[in-house]
Amino acid sequence: MTESTATHQPIARGLRNVIIDKTALCLIDGQAGRLLYRGYDIHDLAEQSTFEEVTYLLWHGHLPSPSQLEQFNAALVAARGLPDSAIEVIRQVRTAHPMDALRTAVSALAASDPDVNDMSTEANLRKGIRLTAQTPTIVAAHHRIRIGEEPVAPDPDLSLAANFLYTLHGQRPDPEAARAIDVDLILHAEHGSNASSFAARVTASTLADLHAAVVSAIGALKGPRHGGAAEAVMKLAQEIGEPERAKAFIAQKREQGDKIMGFGHRVYRVEDPRARHMRDRARELGEKLGQPKWFRILTAIQEAMSPLAERGVSVNVDFYAGAVYYLLGIPEDVFVPMFAIGRMPGWIGQVLEQWEDNTLIRPLLDYAGPDNLEYVPLERRV
Repeated sequence: MTESTATHQPIARGLRNVIIDKTALCLIDGQAGRLLYRGYDIHDLAEQSTFEEVTYLLWHGHLPSPSQLEQFNAALVAARGLPDSAIEVIRQVRTAHPMDALRTAVSALAASDPDVNDMSTEANLRKGIRLTAQTPTIVAAHHRIRIGEEPVAPDPDLSLAANFLYTLHGQRPDPEAARAIDVDLILHAEHGSNASSFAARVTASTLADLHAAVVSAIGALKGPRHGGAAEAVMKLAQEIGEPERAKAFIAQKREQGDKIMGFGHRVYRVEDPRARHMRDRARELGEKLGQPKWFRILTAIQEAMSPLAERGVSVNVDFYAGAVYYLLGIPEDVFVPMFAIGRMPGWIGQVLEQWEDNTLIRPLLDYAGPDNLEYVPLERRV
């Protein structure tokens, strides 16, 4: 079929409800509010698992045995460091937005990765381990460099989540803070054919390398329609200032036709099943750190928005995630890179799945422009 014959088909703008392939990575039931990774309920994983274990599950299709997880953890720990060339690139882009720095650094890592052109599954898994381990190192190193501090070397005794907080702040986090980030990363690890995962698949379908596919995903995630909700929600909470102001403030925003970020989802018609876990963490951390106000403001916003739930506009995972990040001292412009750290295993899993039975992703466009225009030579144009 050529693009000229696309008019014979209905147009699905944004590819809404178009199924492009099969997947075994995750099940999203938007009507019932269910999310499964490889058949396992997100609630079980968030409550009982670790980010490292979930990463193994997504890539290998099954939960690891104790020895498999030990070996996998060791590989991730060994891969956390960045080559000097990547650190130098980060220094060169120290004033850039953290997502731009991440995108640039991942491209730089491709230049030094020994497996970059090896497309075997074994090599891609090795690259996946490095990318998953190095992404939080990049984000933390960029932040420290831009504030005039030196990067902190990764601590091999810490989990990936705890190590991120350590390399960001230079202090070992307490277990509750580390667990909050671990749960957050689990909740963001995979979510079907979202914009960034689809971008990764499109690039992978051309048989570009894994780093190129991940760079495409990072670029798509930067857009505020995809990855920016957590940052916007926290700015809204700061603007409201006190829980008592939330109801009137939200009413005014809605009267003006403003979008309230953190509500609604392209797939879920009920509350995002991931939201409750971040809600619990936001409440617990707020109480522990003596800042319960933010949770109360968010709760008041959710109450003010409750009439929309009947129309399928409910709270999503990003609504409470921003409060968790804020309470743990993560800068607001690092909220979207936090999403990227968590989603890295999902992107890699999507690429690996694409390559299992690859076909070039190349949809059509319905031409709506002029036809058969007469060409006018340059000297005769006015």
